[in-house]
Amino acid sequence: MSKTAWVFPGQGSQEVGMGKALYDGFPEAKAVFDAADDALGEKLSKLCFEGPEDALKLTANTQPAILVTSIAAHAVFSKRANVQPSFVAGHSLGEYSALVAAGAMGLADAVRSVRARGTFMQEAVPAGKGAMAAVLGLDPAKIREICEQAKEGEWVAPANYNEPNQTVIAGHAAAVERASELLKAAGAKRVVPLPVSAPFHCSLMEPVVPRLHEVLAKVHFNAPSVPVVTNVEAAPNSDPSKIAPLLLKQVTAPVRWVEIVQTLEREGVTQLYELGPGKVLSGLNRRIAKTIECFNVENPASLEKACS
Repeated sequence: MSKTAWVFPGQGSQEVGMGKALYDGFPEAKAVFDAADDALGEKLSKLCFEGPEDALKLTANTQPAILVTSIAAHAVFSKRANVQPSFVAGHSLGEYSALVAAGAMGLADAVRSVRARGTFMQEAVPAGKGAMAAVLGLDPAKIREICEQAKEGEWVAPANYNEPNQTVIAGHAAAVERASELLKAAGAKRVVPLPVSAPFHCSLMEPVVPRLHEVLAKVHFNAPSVPVVTNVEAAPNSDPSKIAPLLLKQVTAPVRWVEIVQTLEREGVTQLYELGPGKVLSGLNRRIAKTIECFNVENPASLEKACS
């Protein structure tokens, strides 16, 4: 029997207008956006639908905005799909969406948690002090080795293992620049600086951990209805006592997306549904596991295709 997984996007998938067609067309999507607005005490829905883009791109706004759009897509799809997931997973902040979808975390708690997470991440490193860059066409082991050479008393290391030929590095801006030059010399096809506000998933995010711990300590976690394949371990988790510790480790640990998809493939998953804005994960997944068929659900047209 074939298995399916539902996966949820992370930062970078946002765009002004996301979720509007779902909100207008489906009462369950409207209910999700309205509940998120209530939880934050502000019109997050208006920011998703109308922008402005500069405000939507602020990490403190981007994270709850992507989460609420993802859960709206999940609410609509789960009611109409003929399939139920065997696993869920999410890329970075998408893990919070996955936890909501699996019933392990309430929507209001998740929206407030990722608003805090985004705010803390924004404040952890002064503007201009950190950087991230995508490295294309070089073996991840070689990238790790070169990052070690480039540190020179600072920090730079892989932050996202997105697909076999794309690894994102993060750290101090000068160290990322040094590593970028060494990586190009070592044969990387391209090294692309990323327009991010902070160097995510590296040790420079350490100040976030105690602050986020205080937030998550107030959240009640349930046992997930299906296993959540986590960013930190790239393995299925069903133990509610492990959820908060893994979310805290995730702040400074790399996103192991390649291994997450390989885990799903090993577990017999043959169909993968990306629920939320954009198609970033669908593109990555096709380059990781050729045996898995990918769909995305972000609007009525993609919903119809995924349900057909």
